[in-house]
Amino acid sequence: MSTTPEQIDLWRQATSEHQRLEFKEAKNQFDTRRLSEYCVALANEGGGVLLLGVADKPPRAVVGTQAFPDTVSAAEKLFEAVGFRVDIGAVTHPAGRVLVFHIPSRPRGTAYHLDGKYLMRAGEALVPMSEDQLRRIFAEGQPDWLEEPSRSGLDAQQVVELLDTQTFFELLKLPYPTERAGVIDRLAGERLIDESNGAFAIRRLGALLLAKRLEDFPDLARKAARVVVYSGTSKLETRLDQGGAKGYAVGFQGLVRFVMAQLPQNEVIEDALRKQVKLVPEVVIRELVANALIHQDFTIGGASVMVEIYSNRVELSNPGDPIVPVERFIDGYQSRNERLADLMRRMGVCEEKSSGIDRVVQAAEVYQLPAPDFRAGHRRTVVAIFGPKPFEDMDRNDRVRACYQHCCLRYVTGEKMSNQSLRDRFKLPEEKAETASRIIRDCTDAGLVKLDNPESGSKRYARYLPFWA
Repeated sequence: MSTTPEQIDLWRQATSEHQRLEFKEAKNQFDTRRLSEYCVALANEGGGVLLLGVADKPPRAVVGTQAFPDTVSAAEKLFEAVGFRVDIGAVTHPAGRVLVFHIPSRPRGTAYHLDGKYLMRAGEALVPMSEDQLRRIFAEGQPDWLEEPSRSGLDAQQVVELLDTQTFFELLKLPYPTERAGVIDRLAGERLIDESNGAFAIRRLGALLLAKRLEDFPDLARKAARVVVYSGTSKLETRLDQGGAKGYAVGFQGLVRFVMAQLPQNEVIEDALRKQVKLVPEVVIRELVANALIHQDFTIGGASVMVEIYSNRVELSNPGDPIVPVERFIDGYQSRNERLADLMRRMGVCEEKSSGIDRVVQAAEVYQLPAPDFRAGHRRTVVAIFGPKPFEDMDRNDRVRACYQHCCLRYVTGEKMSNQSLRDRFKLPEEKAETASRIIRDCTDAGLVKLDNPESGSKRYARYLPFWA
């Protein structure tokens, strides 16, 4: 597999390393074990290219490498270590010798391992793949859980009685057919039901979206969203525990209204007038409920989307480890359930372009709330949204988290964080510039943000980027 110097220069122009591209300086040598680990990780993520002899930091200068002088022998040893073929090319670049490792993708339904370790990349680190990720890989090629039938042996009348077809057509902004056959044809065309020998089957996807009563589908009843309201800031005293009844799409508006009705009220002063406002704005609840429904792992039994309401916060969680690392929620997007996401987008429930989390973070800034806390729990993805808290009451973690999210939000909108922009986020006066600088230093020390131009020397006009930019 031939690679030209021009192709290397093209790879060097990439804004950042990604799942299919990795640079290593390796001027003199590169650890064979480490090379095997990177090959396994890249193969597990779809294959890609590893280059030795190129600096991994912009502008990614070609420094040349003396590693693996015998590429034929290196390829043979690599095959013995990882069990699959990796093509190695030595390219004579004007700035020095570059080794290019072309790593194939793993086969469908297979994950590669090295001595029992199934590896993937997380930023610049190599980490073991999670149980969820391995389960998804091993399930490839098997029938999609959502596409299998939930109820079968039905006639057309029973299908219409079980599914809220009226709301379905309203959400799609389509006129309701004058005949039942038109309704059935539309459902079949969307692959929500199947017909065989005059009988109909409702797929799990169709039932999850459109069920009038999820309890009519025994295999889906536990997938209903659950709202739990506590009396204080802990789980000690439960005031309400309510499960959802309808399908996700037809019941979404009702679910959001129900959650909003349970939120505590806060008193604020605006234009010298006192007014009551909800703990969290509706736009935040709407976006996070939609995300939780769409991105859950349906293969985990006995678990459902949870909305837990405390006196000072709301926690939303869904079954399954996050596909995208939590620190990349603002700029990254990967749908766990593509058909579900597409249909809910078309029905106006969500947007399938990663703007939901941006909107949540932006709302926290506009309403002067603490930054949302995105975290991975035990086989669950959790988002905590906090009620209003004065800047003075925010601890170091609150401030660093807000700084990082502000930096990410500025970056994805084409801007860069500065001391002034962070002061605007916290509503701090100019005399608090040193306070903002201290927060930025803490965030930099945590490895979350970096200087845009480290060589400038000027801190006053410094601009900052997320660590991954």
